[in-house]
Amino acid sequence: MDRSSVIFGNKMSPAVIRRAEKTQQGFIDKYGDDRGMTYHLSSVPAPAIGDVWGVRQLVLSDETDVSFDEKSVIIGNIRMGFGHYRISMALVSAAHALGYDPYWFDLMSFRDTTASKIIAGQNELYSLGSRISQKSKVFNKAVWEPVNSEGFRKLDYNCSDQKTAELFTPVYADLPRDIPFIAAHVYPAQGAVHAGLTDVVNVIPDNWPMALHLAEGSLHTVQTPGAYLGYRALRGMDKKRILKPMPEDSIVYTGHYIDHEIVSNIEADCERRIRRARNGGARRYLLTIGGAGAQREIYSAVIKRLIPAVRKGKAVLLINVGDHANVWEELKQDLPYLSGATEHFDDIGEIRTFADDALDGEISGIHAFCNKDIFAAVWSTNLLLRCCDILMTKPGELSFYPVPKLMIRRVGGHEAWGAIRAAEIGDGTYECSSMDEIMSMLRMIQKCPDIIETMCGYILSAHREGIYNGAYKVIELAAKRRS
Repeated sequence: MDRSSVIFGNKMSPAVIRRAEKTQQGFIDKYGDDRGMTYHLSSVPAPAIGDVWGVRQLVLSDETDVSFDEKSVIIGNIRMGFGHYRISMALVSAAHALGYDPYWFDLMSFRDTTASKIIAGQNELYSLGSRISQKSKVFNKAVWEPVNSEGFRKLDYNCSDQKTAELFTPVYADLPRDIPFIAAHVYPAQGAVHAGLTDVVNVIPDNWPMALHLAEGSLHTVQTPGAYLGYRALRGMDKKRILKPMPEDSIVYTGHYIDHEIVSNIEADCERRIRRARNGGARRYLLTIGGAGAQREIYSAVIKRLIPAVRKGKAVLLINVGDHANVWEELKQDLPYLSGATEHFDDIGEIRTFADDALDGEISGIHAFCNKDIFAAVWSTNLLLRCCDILMTKPGELSFYPVPKLMIRRVGGHEAWGAIRAAEIGDGTYECSSMDEIMSMLRMIQKCPDIIETMCGYILSAHREGIYNGAYKVIELAAKRRS
């Protein structure tokens, strides 16, 4: 079915449609067109998280070797940075907690398919843009910010993506048409709809409405009331006209997408943070450095600023560089003091034990975390969130997590609205866009225990309102739609 010519009742111009067709043909010329191929699926335990949540990863196979039942749900995703994998893990965790059997469906992992090649190419471009934006103020202001805040916002962009997603359909052939398919990125959602799946839930990550995230034919979910209104109205997605809105049954506000293990322990973890703050305990900072290694210079300055406090036993640094060991080596070149840090590399079991022991135990110094496996690299942050006092992060998907947060400069204009959401709830700071602002906020957090206690109070209030229950609601919606 053509989903490019008319989007939610809004007709696209012939010129826009021609550009979309040209984009699709460009991908075909570069990566091929395998819509005539027959692909089959089998399942294997997902790395790192398979034993914990019983999730199985779907992989290509010579013949169909997987069966699904009424408890099966598919979690569709791709790697585009860490964010979409992290949301997928939250959905897997919630599905497992609710008694469902989650299957991990990663479009990018199906090697040598057209879909995988297209997405890998797009991921490389996005990572490159992220890195350049952090090194060039001119590029960031003239190119990266406008593309991320306004370029991806246009309905024209969705027209092109929908045409491209027609190329993704072959890998969906083994999935039952009515199986709940929950996508943490729009590409697998669009592919599922084009493949004829009838119970597709498109889990939108961003708080800033962008046509990039639309997959007509699916149920869209959003994390905030503001995002609900913005997406429902297709706000600003065409500068020349007011668009027809999304139908009421196409979008739902669910709340934040958070892992069951984190949500179910919010009260206990906040109590621990408040107790450490009141008793003069060392501030525990969790620093997350994105997969592209963006913002390394900011983190280097922050670490340098906190080293004296670490030496005095007033601060603890937990630094997760994801699956990029080279970023850790670069940090050590910047700050030779880090050579004495405790390294937790490539052993997710050891990291899990460390995080569990740190909940009520004492920790000190600087700890670095890295894992070659992307699942373990992402999950490490989720494990460490519970035992930290302050998460230092750009305002991406981690903006929505129930932990006190210090928001540093964004990577892309759309991320600004993640920090705005955290600041309004009270569980995080506003976006600290300059080094002076970051250092000022650090001094305040370090010297004033009431900052952590206040944020924890707002987290508890939001928890009572169900704001962090989005992942559960997404799973329940998908299951209900099937029945």
